[in-house]
Amino acid sequence: MVTGAQLRPGRQAGDAVLSGNLLAVGSMLVWAVGFPAVEALLDRWDPLALVAGRFVMALLLLGPLLLLLEGVPRAMPWGRAALFGAVGLAGGSVLLILAQRATDPVTVAVIASIAPVAAALVEWAEERRRLSGFFLLGLGASVTGGVVAAAGSPATGGDLILGGLLAAGSCLVFSWGSYHTVRSLPGQSALAQGVATMLGGLLAAVMAWGFAAAGGWATPWPAGGMEGRDLALLAIYGLGGLAASQLLFILAIRRIGVALASLHINGAPFYVMLVMLALGGTWSWPQAAGAAIVALGVAVAQRR
Repeated sequence: MVTGAQLRPGRQAGDAVLSGNLLAVGSMLVWAVGFPAVEALLDRWDPLALVAGRFVMALLLLGPLLLLLEGVPRAMPWGRAALFGAVGLAGGSVLLILAQRATDPVTVAVIASIAPVAAALVEWAEERRRLSGFFLLGLGASVTGGVVAAAGSPATGGDLILGGLLAAGSCLVFSWGSYHTVRSLPGQSALAQGVATMLGGLLAAVMAWGFAAAGGWATPWPAGGMEGRDLALLAIYGLGGLAASQLLFILAIRRIGVALASLHINGAPFYVMLVMLALGGTWSWPQAAGAAIVALGVAVAQRR
């Protein structure tokens, strides 16, 4: 006879899987909302200013949370953390925003969903891991899906090619930063690693913005001055699209593991399409088909 005590471990495991998947879906939904927020902000904001504002908003949530839960990190290699944040987070964010300015939110989200494939490429370059046939097949499918999605983009010609290259470069830079953050900041919690690298990203973004503004290559402030709408959109982009999505994703990884949690990234382009549709945008079947092909390619690439 099976008792309730014998059933409880299996039920608890099932609950963990369910809650983990729900957290991963929530993470991707919150992340997806950031794309239309950026689209609205780009009308008046310089990309470098947007990146700096995003880090400020995210740190307003994650900084106090770190101090409350863990205190000041001990033995944190701040120099290395700043480097990984400057290159990985700030550099990747700037490339992604420039890609969106050249194309559109959905195309960028589709290309950004190859992040797990980009992470595997970084591991191959750093550790000389052998690439499997499944990975190469999935990589080819992902590239094909990106091309199909780009065909449905309102952008054309050079802007489309430039945007695609910038988005792909963003994935590689983000993955490089994440790889070295995990391996070069040992003994630190995910929250501490996130805050430390975001501080480095903020410093780099502010410096780049200041130099660009001084040289006349960037606007020092939003056209027409700061408005309440700007703060609301920045909160969505920084607090939601970066801080909240990161926390939810970390919680999901703890329940279902990084491999399964990463598969949810495949659904992000569809969430972006639904958000844009709700905001008055149009549905693009080529972009939907491209997103589906990319999702399939990423899933195949992650097979062992």
